[in-house]
Amino acid sequence: MADPAVRPSVRAIAIMRHPIYAMLLPVPVVCFIGVLATDITYVQSGGNLIWLAFSSWLLLAGLLFGASGAIVLLIDFIRSPAMRRSTGWGHLLLYYAALFVELFSVFIHERDGWTAVVPIGLTLSVIGVVLVLIAAWLRRPAVEVV
Repeated sequence: MADPAVRPSVRAIAIMRHPIYAMLLPVPVVCFIGVLATDITYVQSGGNLIWLAFSSWLLLAGLLFGASGAIVLLIDFIRSPAMRRSTGWGHLLLYYAALFVELFSVFIHERDGWTAVVPIGLTLSVIGVVLVLIAAWLRRPAVEVV
């Protein structure tokens, strides 16, 4: 049995003692990495448009789950003074920056053909992946569910 005196410092919104944000965070991370992979494959395939469609769908899924995760993260951030004192600020700002970059990437990926990915779309994918990976790395794994 865990020592009741040792308690994690971050309080999180949870469903049956499973933090919601911890369940939502992996989805945009994986989707944005998938966007980068499909963008690279699009360039290497010489412009096969199916890879552009895959990128668009992955961006949509990543942004939908990312936006819902951003709302839960903001609520957790406001409710937890310990999160605001630790690496929570860095996590929050980098996560929101990654979502903003990927939102901008949606508009770039909606162009026709080669200009949808090369060079701006691919660059935004790299920036978005780097930001979301650093944000996920900064996330504190120990949470207290309420």
